[in-house]
This record gives sequence, structure tokens and C-alpha cells, in this order.
Amino acid sequence: MPEHASEVTAAGIARLAGVGRAAVSNWRRRHDDFPRPVGGTDTSPTYELPAVERWLREQGKLPFVPLHERLWQRADSHPEGVPAALRIAGSLLMIMQGDPAISVSYSAATDDELAARLPAEMETALAARFGPEHPVRLPDSLDDAVPLLRTTAKFAEDTGPAQTYEFLFGRYLDANPRHFTLTPQGPAELMAALAGEGPGRVLDPACGSGALLRAASPTESVHAQEIDSELASLTALRLAMATDPAVRVRVGSGDSLRDDAFRELVVDTVLCHPPFNDRNWGHDELGYDPRWEYGFPARTESELAWLQHSLAHVRDGGTVVMLMPPAAASRRSGRRVRADLLRRGALRAVVALPAGAAPPHGLPLHLWVLRKPDPEQRPPGELLVFDTAGIPGHGAEKAPWYAVSAAVLDAWTAFDRHGSVPDRPGVNRTLPVIELLDDDVDVTPARHLPPPTAEGGAAALESVRDRLAMTLRRTAEIAPAPPAAGEPARWPTTTVGELARAGALLMRAGGGGTAGADGSAAAHAVLTEHDVVAGSGPTGLLPPSRPDGSAEEPVLVEEGDVVVPILGGGAVARVVEGASAGAALGRNVYVLRPDAAALDPWFLAGFLRGTANNRQASSFASTSTRLDVRRLQVPRLPLADQRRYGERFRTLAAFEETLRQATQLGDQLVQGLYDGLTDGTVRPG
Repeated sequence: MPEHASEVTAAGIARLAGVGRAAVSNWRRRHDDFPRPVGGTDTSPTYELPAVERWLREQGKLPFVPLHERLWQRADSHPEGVPAALRIAGSLLMIMQGDPAISVSYSAATDDELAARLPAEMETALAARFGPEHPVRLPDSLDDAVPLLRTTAKFAEDTGPAQTYEFLFGRYLDANPRHFTLTPQGPAELMAALAGEGPGRVLDPACGSGALLRAASPTESVHAQEIDSELASLTALRLAMATDPAVRVRVGSGDSLRDDAFRELVVDTVLCHPPFNDRNWGHDELGYDPRWEYGFPARTESELAWLQHSLAHVRDGGTVVMLMPPAAASRRSGRRVRADLLRRGALRAVVALPAGAAPPHGLPLHLWVLRKPDPEQRPPGELLVFDTAGIPGHGAEKAPWYAVSAAVLDAWTAFDRHGSVPDRPGVNRTLPVIELLDDDVDVTPARHLPPPTAEGGAAALESVRDRLAMTLRRTAEIAPAPPAAGEPARWPTTTVGELARAGALLMRAGGGGTAGADGSAAAHAVLTEHDVVAGSGPTGLLPPSRPDGSAEEPVLVEEGDVVVPILGGGAVARVVEGASAGAALGRNVYVLRPDAAALDPWFLAGFLRGTANNRQASSFASTSTRLDVRRLQVPRLPLADQRRYGERFRTLAAFEETLRQATQLGDQLVQGLYDGLTDGTVRPG
């Protein structure tokens, strides 16, 4: 085995070749010339990556290995693990970001020269960016990391250092979804916007992957602390490359409540997504801590401990934005702390987000906006409550996130500037604090908002009823004819993976892409996984461009494409039509673009929806089901027969869409009647 050769597992070989792990096991058994294991264990052996690639090419199973995939394989096979590989690669990328021309000298150096030269240069760069007590620990020797370093530098020459690290860090987070609780980009940007534009100094005491601090765009300094030391080191590198070089970055590791890395720090803004329901937050050790200015939190109120920790770190008049579980607004064990926050004017707004906006996705989490009271000013006497569930969407559909975010920001901006905002039934209200200071001190928005009246009253409901009647008539007209009986088919079949390799279709995964720095890509809405399942149009938005202004091209869908979600276990495949064409493809969705001369899109989508087909192509975890799109089967039929089946599948899709519209109108009519009867806008007859 050559010195410095990288190793790869069977799962990595499967990713390289675009097959399942079972196929790799078959190759090992059936081909005597398959590379021999060089490491690992009996149950999870590893193989020399160059030898594997050579064998795959000889067998015609690997025409080309993208450089980004080769880079990930280098990181994934590092002997000290992926986090160590990312610290090494990130340190090199940070040097390259400061001096882009230095990659030329690295390319010219020998492996031994690189391994001897880089540790000192990396340590110097880390100390200069983070200070001497930084969390990024590097190995004593880089001998095993030279292939990783060279591949990293080569990829970064075209992609850019910050984008290269984002790719590696994002792949690591995606590979370990249960290990981390991440703040999605939408809520992170909303929290940063609520805190105000351009804060000088920002702190996140439970920073995780750094999403909140990346969204904040501070002008002076970034401070972060994370209890997981490995994640703290990786987040430090991410923040260093995502912020302006003039902005000071300091990242500590450890428990912020028990061992605060920034005890004397005072900042302008704190953004925090704390751990929820943590009974081991330090209740027994921290009983006399001076941070409990608003009352000692109960053992069950860890979120209120984090909230007061955050308030202790902001200046007078500084802003704290917290992502909170909905129970924190009403639990009796926290009512005394909530009451003091209200009396002293610290709690300024409570916003109920849509369910699914952030993990845990089954709960409608809250945003709490707080201001540290200025002792020289009179405490404000009002609280803004906002429930995003009341924001109207299109028909019976929920409002898209961009509409939710804009509505919240508009209401908060007006309230912050004028001290009040016009009440909107079911959406927002300005509450006198005195009304909340009862036995419960419940600040849950929905409990203080009058229900929205049925828009238009009885006349609008009559219109909904007429549309429902028309839709039901249409449903009856296009209902499928009685099916003709037949024997179970025994067609020869192929798989989506084989069709892609043969060039009969193009297969791409969604999830990438950013808006252009000039806003040129901002017009592309995102077709999300939820949109595909619900049969709706695109509701997502592309994330903004990178801090350095560069943009990543999204995967755009075209009319006639077939889109398939890969999570959830349902049999779903849609042909892109009308308004969805031109949208960017979201995460956990694949697009299949058939060659019109070989495949009919409706035929393809119809057979991909078969229950048995989905079952044989799915893998099951303890809490979810994942579809391997490559394993989905399609009959080998002449194009004329495909079109005959495709036309039948098209009529089924039209019938399904009409049924969906009827369901939405029926739900709207029923709920509108309930609401109208209970609020008096509709009489019983």
C-alpha cells in the first residue's frame, strides 16, 4: 500500500459507484480481483481508495469521480475520524482564504515538506484568528493527512475556501443527523433580523453549528460557546471563514451555565437556541448565582436559566432573541420568572412559529424577544404576541415561510418603533402587561388572540360552497372508469440507476444553490419535499449568497421532469407542470429528467408510485424510511405502450388533484361555518 493512501469503507465504495451496499458485497464475492481489505475490522473492512477507483474504472463502473466526492472520501477515511480531518482541512482553508496565492507554493512542495511545514503555519493562523486559547486542536503530525490537504487545496482553487469548508462541514452534519440539533436557516435569519441590523458584538452561548451567528452579520466581534468540544472546533472554523476578517472571533468549549467561557463579556445582542427540557442544567450547583436576577429557575425550567444567562451578557438596552419550547410560556413552575420579566419590561414579544419550523419539528416553537431594562428609563407596559398560524395562506394551504417571516418582522418593527401595532384577530395583538400578571402568567400567543372572523362572513362561505359543489361535479366527471381485469404482469424491468447510466434519464439531487449576490437567483422559488407530497406549488426560498458574495447554482426543474421525495415512506412521484417549472429543487428531493425519445414522463412517474416498487427500494431506520431512488424499478416497454400507460396515469393525476381541491374547499367551508356560528357572523338558520 503506498504511503499516505486513503482508505474507504464498503459504504464509501457504494457512494462512489452509485449503487447499494449489497452490490459491493456481491462484487467482493464474485470477483477474485476485487481489492483486498487493508484495514478496518472484520465486520467493517477498509480498502485502499486508489485501488478501488482503479478496479471500478476497469469494470466500467466508475467513468468519473467528481473532485468533491474524492475530497469527502479523503475526509471520511482519515484515521483519526472526520472531525479531525475537518480541523486539518479547515485550518488549511483559513490560511488560503487569507492568502489565495499560497496554494501555488503548497502545490510545488513535496509531501514531506508539506507535512513538516504546515503544522506551524496552521497554528500561527489559528492563534491569530482565535487567540491563543482556541478550541481547534491539530495532531502532532500531518503525515497521514497529505492527500487530504492536496485534494482540499485543489478543490478550493475553483470553489473557494469558505465554500469548500461549507461543503465538508455540511456533509458531516448530514451524515450525523441524530447527533446535532440544528437551527434551520429560515428561523436563524428571522432571529437575527428581530435583533436588529449590524450589531457590533454578538454572543451565542449554545452555538451548535453556528447558524445563528452566521445570520447575524456582526461588525465588531463574534463570541460562541458549545459544550461539544469537537463541534466547537468545527464551528469556530466555519465562523472564521464566514465573517469579515476584521471581525474578532472567539469560540469556547464547555457548559455555558456551569463554566462560562466569557464571564465578563458584555455584548449588544445574544441569539440562542438552547437545549430544551434539560433537568441537569445545574440547578443544585448554581442556586446563588448572580445571573438569576429575575428569579431562580426551577429544575424543570432550563430554558429560563439560559434566558437569564443571556440577559446577563447584554448591555442595558441590548437585545436577546431566544428560540423556546411552547411549554416555557405557560408552565406554572416558571410563572414567577415570567412575571418579573414582564414587570421590569424585559420580555417584549412572544412569537409562535409554525409547527415544523425548527426541531423538534412536531411543536410550534416560540421566539422570545427581550431587551435588558435600562434602569434610567420607565419599563414599557406592553407585550406583543404574534401567532403565525393565523397568517392566511393560499386556500387551505399554510402560508409559505417568506410570508411568515415578513409578517413577523413588520409587526415587530412597528411595535418596537411605536410601542404598539394594530391588532389583527388571530394573528397579533398588543397586550397591556397588567392583563398577564394573574395566577398563571401565561404568555402563549394563541390564548390572548381573538379568533379571526370569517372573511366576508356568510357571503364568502356561500362562495366557498359554490366552488366546492362545482369541484365535486368535476370530480364525478373525471372519475376513472371501472378498471379492466388482467393477470399480474411479468414485464422485463430495469432500475432508475441503470436508466441513468444508460443516458435514458438524468438524475440529480436537490438541496444546493444560493441566491446570487445581485439577487439574480432570488426569483427561483424552491420546490420543497413538503410541496411535492402536498401537490402544491413551490413555497421555499433560496438561501442568500455566501459572505464573500459567491453563489452556488441551484438545480432547476423543467416541465416534464419527475420529482421524487426520498423520506417518509410514501409512494409519491410528480410530473412538473406549469408554475412549478423553473423552481429550484429542495433538500431530500430527486429530479429525474427523462429523454423524451426513450421515456414518457407520466409513464415513469406512474410506475414509480407503485406501493410494491417503493417497498423494495426503501430502507428502514427506527424512526424514518428512506427511499433509494436508484433502486426503483420501471418496466421495459416500447415508447408507444409507455404513452398509453402515461395517458392513464395523467388522468389519474388530474383526478387526484381535483380530489385534493375538494378536500381543501370542504375543510375551509366546515371550519368557516364553525367559526362563523361561534363568533356570531353566521346565524344557525
